[in-house]
Amino acid sequence: MTRSYDHIVVGGGASGCVVAARLVRAGRRVLLLEAGHSHRHPLLDMPPGIFKMINGSKFMSYHRTEPQAHLDGRVHEISQGNVLGGGTSVNAQVYMRGRPADYDEWDELLRGNNAGIRWNWQAVLPHFTGMEGNNRLGGELHGTTGPLLVSDPGYIDDVSRWFVQALQGLGLPYNHDFNGASQRGVGFYQFTNRGGKRSSAAYAFIEPLLRDPRLTLRLNCAVSRVMIENERARGVAYVDSSGTEHTAYADGDVIISSGALISPKLLMLSGVGPADALAQHGIACTADLPGVGENLIDHPEVPIIATTNGSYGYFKQGQGWRMVRNGLQFKLFGTGTILSAGVEAGAFVNPADPEGEPTIQAFCVPHVYLDRDILTLVANTYGLTVTTVVVKPKSRGFVKLRSANPKDMPVVSPHLLAHPEDMKEMISGQRYFLKAFRTKPLADRVKAIAVPAGNEDSDEALAKHCKRFVKTNYHPAGTCRMGPDSDRMAVLDAAMRVRGIDNLRVADMSACPNINAGNTAAPAMMLGDRCADFILEAV
Repeated sequence: MTRSYDHIVVGGGASGCVVAARLVRAGRRVLLLEAGHSHRHPLLDMPPGIFKMINGSKFMSYHRTEPQAHLDGRVHEISQGNVLGGGTSVNAQVYMRGRPADYDEWDELLRGNNAGIRWNWQAVLPHFTGMEGNNRLGGELHGTTGPLLVSDPGYIDDVSRWFVQALQGLGLPYNHDFNGASQRGVGFYQFTNRGGKRSSAAYAFIEPLLRDPRLTLRLNCAVSRVMIENERARGVAYVDSSGTEHTAYADGDVIISSGALISPKLLMLSGVGPADALAQHGIACTADLPGVGENLIDHPEVPIIATTNGSYGYFKQGQGWRMVRNGLQFKLFGTGTILSAGVEAGAFVNPADPEGEPTIQAFCVPHVYLDRDILTLVANTYGLTVTTVVVKPKSRGFVKLRSANPKDMPVVSPHLLAHPEDMKEMISGQRYFLKAFRTKPLADRVKAIAVPAGNEDSDEALAKHCKRFVKTNYHPAGTCRMGPDSDRMAVLDAAMRVRGIDNLRVADMSACPNINAGNTAAPAMMLGDRCADFILEAV
């Protein structure tokens, strides 16, 4: 079956939902193709539900990395949303935009041929505030009426409070707003949920338009390639859940919004990428862009795990009679643990320069939290996990084609902690937060530190621990990055247009020149909003 639209959006993740919704509201006929499933599921809806799915679910796709030589050959996984709303439907819902310097850096990197397009903080802030419906904060830095519901945690566990107090005991100031004047400090995150229900990009932007005839939404439909004729994107070929092949055409732009691991794969399958690599898979090159798939950036995360001397935190809260009790409390009174996303508190700190820009972000998780490949290394019992994250990593990896078969997962090599500066910062962060476990009132509840094992905190011991336990913070970015004409590795120009191909844009975290300091769902939605502006303004 062949149909024609004004625009086709490939991928219904955070960015794709926003750009599709903006275009539909502007009167455009839009086809939104999502390879994954519907976002409507009770475990996805409730804030902590994803913790019951994270280590195995049809709502996620699991990318196994190439063996990482610098991690002694270790293979780990990067899970990504396989559902409408993408990561916003399966993440821990932390609302974080990054700091103004992140976007001022983008602006500087793109200054060579901006053609009047700015990417500095002043340019992107209205996109954040316009989408935001904050339940506590307002003013210049926050929106209160937007469709994306941003809230304080509906429930705060005692473990999270003790974490915040312990960090204050170490001299870190309390921060009431990590998206405010400064990131530095310790406090409680805000989340994209409200009243015990997730506010994903699917719910916030697509759900209100499901009856609009200008929006055609197709789930479980995987795009195999963009059809390019005479250096112009004309449409896409895709396969539905039954295996039937379809083609769809667009009079205007085709927007790829499939995330930093799949967007470069789709470009390469369509003949856009490094010519030599494409030739190895028998793919004719339409646009020789060597940067496609390069510059993979991700936030590396390493846990510190302690067991506790009492029944603190969320262990067993989703099992047996406790689960029934918590469910009844929520249904009857709208209160209790179900209102928590499973993480409430966090911190931004620079251990080497306490007054400097934070180098480490931390999350306090009131239970033992590990990825699938290291689950058996720590007993599942009452405990807490503090993860430390390098917010501006220097390590860079890559995404490559595995074959010319669209069904094959791409080759992914993230190189987490490969750069010595990243390892240095991570060790510094680990050492700093180990002090928190030994600081009251947290210290009064800690039975033992299980990870890193032993009491040794030398650089060598912590580096060994980091290599064994480092994992993705689920923030892959940068693989189709924007850049000036002078940068031959830049895939996109400052208006998110693919170089050398008309009517083709990329709108997701793969477009960013460098990763922001903090969680990436909000920046991904901002990128979708900006892309819609560029299209509607014919930039």
